[in-house]
Amino acid sequence: MTTADAATGSTVTTNIPARLDRLPWSRWHWTIVFGLGTVWILDGLEVTVVGNIASRLSEPGSGLPITSGQVTGIAAALYVAGACVGALFWGRLTDIWGRKKLFMVTLAVYLGATALTAVSFDTWWFLLFRFLTGFGIGGEYAAINSAIDELIPAQYRGRVDLMINGSFWLGAVGGSLLSIVALNTDVFAADVGWRLTFALGAVLALVILLVRRHVPESPRWLMIHGRDGEAERIVSSIERRVEEEKGEPLPRAEDEITIHQRRSVTFLEIGRTVFSDYRRRAVLGFALFIGQAFLYNAITFGFGAILTTFFDVPSGHTGYYFAVIAVGNFVGPLLLGKLFDTVGRRVMISSTYLLSGLLLFGTAWLFDRGSLSAGTLTACWCAVLFFASAGASSAYLTVSEVFPMETRAMSIAFFYALGTAAGGTSGPLLFADLTGTGKVGDTVLAFQIGATLMCVAGVVAALLAVNAERRSLEDVAKPLTAAATKAKSRSRSKSATAREKGDSRTATA
Repeated sequence: MTTADAATGSTVTTNIPARLDRLPWSRWHWTIVFGLGTVWILDGLEVTVVGNIASRLSEPGSGLPITSGQVTGIAAALYVAGACVGALFWGRLTDIWGRKKLFMVTLAVYLGATALTAVSFDTWWFLLFRFLTGFGIGGEYAAINSAIDELIPAQYRGRVDLMINGSFWLGAVGGSLLSIVALNTDVFAADVGWRLTFALGAVLALVILLVRRHVPESPRWLMIHGRDGEAERIVSSIERRVEEEKGEPLPRAEDEITIHQRRSVTFLEIGRTVFSDYRRRAVLGFALFIGQAFLYNAITFGFGAILTTFFDVPSGHTGYYFAVIAVGNFVGPLLLGKLFDTVGRRVMISSTYLLSGLLLFGTAWLFDRGSLSAGTLTACWCAVLFFASAGASSAYLTVSEVFPMETRAMSIAFFYALGTAAGGTSGPLLFADLTGTGKVGDTVLAFQIGATLMCVAGVVAALLAVNAERRSLEDVAKPLTAAATKAKSRSRSKSATAREKGDSRTATA
């Protein structure tokens, strides 16, 4: 590494990105996965628990004067709205202050809000802290996805990102099974069990907070923000650990990049980069997020209500059914994730969205005919969400890797917030209203809306998805601060860019 000056504003030539990308998979990478990825388990636990306890909270003796519609509609929408606001608020700070500082702070916010939800004594209190819980989780999306992509080697980035985002459903399985115990009045009183589920979420967050202390700051972020000495120490330490584990020296990292270090990027630059230089990628991000956000937020919060309304499933038993579809959701990214790095982003993103949409249309048709039972509806949803889960996870992967380093966290936050505001906030409200009528036709319409949005997103992905598989982040989207690159790197970037049909401003723009 060579540096013109020590302070921010200097010009530095470094091979740190190449050194991180050429690392073989090691125990250190598993530390990153567990330290950062486990937060999605908490998110899954939160969302699932609320969906499954909705009917119990609305019953007399729950300790809250709240209706099932308020839980699955208003509270769900507030949780998502909080996540949108939190993503924007924390996302900007993540790009300015760093990944590590923010993924510690946002987890602490989530922990406190969840604990206070457990002691809710009135409807307004419950709704307020559902919003604040989402506020913390929204910040996690930006900070965590940025850190993961910047620390994981290029050849593994797709499958690891999908697996981590898919771990949401491990939390959903836990939330489903936990709700079965919590809602059993033979075990806990009606006004106690649901409180314990939220309290457990706070305890798990505390454990993750302790583990996360050992995750380092992103060397890529440090390098751009004038802390190249610290970045060098972190990468050298990682390399020593990997060499000791593998018992052989690492190959030399050839590629270098020269950047002009700076502390922050203005909103004007971010806007120009996203909506002018990378406008095709912006359209792609919106389509993917709106489709998956409507489908998931609507169904996740409303599945329990469908079971109790149309199939007379007891409120205390909905967790069994949700556990089944949650397993299908996790298995999807787990089994399909490697294909995103081998077959490629464009084929896999478009096919998972289209397949899930078409299967959902089929489910709506069967539901309308009265051909489904609680068990067969669950089986249909399991098939739909096997593909939809991989597709939804790829939306986070896409927006976290196709925009420049300096705008990464803010781009994740922006697309998550706007896409989720359009699909995630309206989804629970519309879905709760449609399923609440008890009319089959209204629920079929909700299914069809979700299916249509997923299919549209799949078509957009087929046309606009970026072939980012096994490419460094700097090759996929050149940093705004980049000054020059080695000829070898520049040639490969141009070659890769030529493969991206129609996107004239991609890797080297």
